[in-house]
Amino acid sequence: MSFAALAQRPGSNIPRQEKLLNGLKLLMWSDPAATDVKVSIRIHSGSAFDPRGKEGVMQLLANNIFPTNESRAFFAEDLGGSVEVIANYDFIQINASAKSNDFVTLLETLAQAVSNPTIDKETTSALKKALTEKLTVLEMDPVYVADQAAARRLFGDFPYGRPQMGSVESLQRIDFADLQFARERFFSADNATVTISGNFNGDLGFRAARRYLGAWLKSDKRVPSTFRQPDDPDTKPLEIILDRADGRTTFALRGVARSDPEYAASTVFEDILRARLQKTPAHAVVSHHARTLPGVLVISVPGSAAFPFNSFSERISESEFAGARLRTAAGFSKRSVFDQWLDADTYKTTAVGDARAFQTVTLADVQRVADRLAKNPIVSVVVRPPAAAQ
Repeated sequence: MSFAALAQRPGSNIPRQEKLLNGLKLLMWSDPAATDVKVSIRIHSGSAFDPRGKEGVMQLLANNIFPTNESRAFFAEDLGGSVEVIANYDFIQINASAKSNDFVTLLETLAQAVSNPTIDKETTSALKKALTEKLTVLEMDPVYVADQAAARRLFGDFPYGRPQMGSVESLQRIDFADLQFARERFFSADNATVTISGNFNGDLGFRAARRYLGAWLKSDKRVPSTFRQPDDPDTKPLEIILDRADGRTTFALRGVARSDPEYAASTVFEDILRARLQKTPAHAVVSHHARTLPGVLVISVPGSAAFPFNSFSERISESEFAGARLRTAAGFSKRSVFDQWLDADTYKTTAVGDARAFQTVTLADVQRVADRLAKNPIVSVVVRPPAAAQ
């Protein structure tokens, strides 16, 4: 059976793929058994593109898409669905749903929000105030402070070394013109992908997309896809004194990019590392953030501790590998097929290949990526209360 034929089968993971004249990519899954319709719009640029010194621009731009309670309530009260906006270093994504018979209204509402949003002084001021209040609390959270300090130490002025949501200080330098400039630069049809799934007619969906999203402008400026790689980090331990801190050490080292051929192997190793450290008294928290550019592996432990080198250097056993591969493959398969296809566009991979990689990864692959990560410089940040420093 052909790829195109598979895309037309209800329940298929293969979408119907279309591309509008303005460069917008459209992926559609039609399911007559569904009771609603879901639409996701992903802009393939995130906070990595914040201007230096004005970190928070892309977060504020994401918050500006549906800036008021009334604009968000419309989806629940009038369309019987919901809406959320996700922003990170790599992309901004809108997820919205509606009852099937309100599909066209849903698409029209979203199209207006991304192609012609209202950006003004009053709304920007309100959004800055709300985000400033959130960051004021976060910047007193020892875990957040440690993670941000470790990222800064690891990446320096590289985008991943700067706070994704900005800081209380950087937000004060941003005005509505910064948001307008970012929108004109990044919110373009040829820098976005749209997914539609649920109970709708595919031909109607394509026509509606052309009608409401076809006028969305292409970019007349090329968005840079790479940055200069960060310098080697300063590995001298950093100590931060913070009121109400309970004492914590955070270690960070550069990890694997999302498009790296060893991404699946690195995810399996993360699971193995987490399982190993959970068996120790340290109660460590392990996370690996794979992004467009170098990822980051973070290990956080209570108190003042040395880096757990033994957990890295110990050779991986067959039983460790088998259990970790099952868990990570199951976890990846739980992600929506729509996000998997969107990730393929953002990170220049293939959705089918990503899923298969978790089934075909070997013990040798995982050991190789473990050895590779063990060679990376390690930064450490200790956050302590004033009394602990005496």
